[in-house]
Amino acid sequence: MTVEALYILRRQAPRSAFKDLDRVVLTADVTTDDGVTVAAGAEGTIVGVWRDGAAYEVEFTTPVAGLATVLPSALAPTP
Repeated sequence: MTVEALYILRRQAPRSAFKDLDRVVLTADVTTDDGVTVAAGAEGTIVGVWRDGAAYEVEFTTPVAGLATVLPSALAPTP
């Protein structure tokens, strides 16, 4: 095991604010992979976590169906 791997295993800080299948709400408008705008307030499900939470792949079903890569600053947990 390398020193770097040991450091990663010993890290105390959470790696990501959200995990796969968490329900979230948008705090800002985002654009889906298909170019459709999803308005702030829309709820979705996390389906991918990129670089320990640097961005999230979120699936939306209403009001627009689609996938979008969303920064953590544009997400909040659902109430």
